[in-house]
Amino acid sequence: MASTSDLHVVLGASGGVGGAVVRELAARDHQVRAVTRSGQGDTPPGVEPHQADLTDPAAVERAAAGAAVVYHCAQPPYGRWPELFPPMTRAVIDGAAAAGAKLVFADNLYVYGPPDGPMTEETPQRAQGKKGRTRIEMAAAVLGAHADGRLRCTIGRSSDYYGARGTTSTVGDNIMKPVVRGKRARWLGSLDQPHTLNYLEDMARALVTLGEHDEADGQAWHLPAAEPLTGRQFLSLAFEAAGHTPKIGVASRPMIRIGGLLNPLLRELNETLYQFEQPFVSDASKFQRAFGPFEPTPHPKALTPTVDWFRGRYAV
Repeated sequence: MASTSDLHVVLGASGGVGGAVVRELAARDHQVRAVTRSGQGDTPPGVEPHQADLTDPAAVERAAAGAAVVYHCAQPPYGRWPELFPPMTRAVIDGAAAAGAKLVFADNLYVYGPPDGPMTEETPQRAQGKKGRTRIEMAAAVLGAHADGRLRCTIGRSSDYYGARGTTSTVGDNIMKPVVRGKRARWLGSLDQPHTLNYLEDMARALVTLGEHDEADGQAWHLPAAEPLTGRQFLSLAFEAAGHTPKIGVASRPMIRIGGLLNPLLRELNETLYQFEQPFVSDASKFQRAFGPFEPTPHPKALTPTVDWFRGRYAV
């Protein structure tokens, strides 16, 4: 039986997405439990911290006890997704089901592989790389659990994100650190291909909307974002927000391949570099029709608090 409480539980609350969801839930005056591996973190007043190993279904069940909604925003290290992410997600499904909670899964666009136009929820899932196939497997498990009647589930999909605490995204530390220091920032792939970029605070608003609406259940939804930008446009806006003259470069496929000989993280980027070498645009009109109007934060406005947070992170 589903819980009738107002408790919302965020798994992976110390990450960029999870932290933004915690803040959004608290701002909406929900009861919030923030779950991390350490049980510690920077959370708003009134939020309950909780420690849990999310690979253990029993630990997830304890973390989700009494919850109306569970938000799965956790993820293992990027290079270990294929081996660690699916069992973690199965444990989350099992734990949320045992607790009688609805599950909202924060997903991305890897499932589609290289697109041939703007991506919608109906775009064929053609991912061939290991991380894309991992995402396909997990989404199928989540929606399958809903179809089987084990628990209510919904999926929110976003592109690369940025914002305060968004350190591990493609447009996180590796872009924002040189931007706030006035150094050269290198965009992946091509500087002149349009790319959808989601702002973390908008993502959180949209994910909580999915959690609050029954009509979201059993489906995947693309989360609204401001208009696509090229890498050159995004970096120019970021440098402007930081008060520095733009110093813009590109990390091409050959450069990443050579760097990957020594840097395992760079090697991992080869699989998804297509996202930056051709138009990579997400269509969120389905979400807008169902739950709109939803006004994404304009990129210049979103970059101001983003840059401010990263400036504090790097003490400049």
